[in-house]
Amino acid sequence: QVQLVESGGGLVQPGGSLRLSCAASGRSFSTYIMGWYRQAPGKGRERVASIDWTKRDIVYADSVKGRFTISRDSARNMLLLQMNTLRPGDTAIYCCNTIPAGSKYWGQGTQVTVSS
Repeated sequence: QVQLVESGGGLVQPGGSLRLSCAASGRSFSTYIMGWYRQAPGKGRERVASIDWTKRDIVYADSVKGRFTISRDSARNMLLLQMNTLRPGDTAIYCCNTIPAGSKYWGQGTQVTVSS
């Protein structure tokens, strides 16, 4: 069974940091473009960052540019997202997936809440 399992979310104060992890199992995603998505309450899903298999083609949404860093460890079949200088507007459920997103790969995600 192919699974993407996210972890690392939590409650953090504005200005704080979190590091999200996405562990893949059931197959290798080493040749896929991978991305982090998020969905805030009452809003649509937004892609916040993507990284290709060479790790050279990295794209960020304007809303997170300069604050978030995406990386991948192909040997461990993992995708990471370092989030710094978090804002209340970053509050959302964060999920990882391929790009374009594979409907069968959506997991539960990990909740990130930025609040004082």
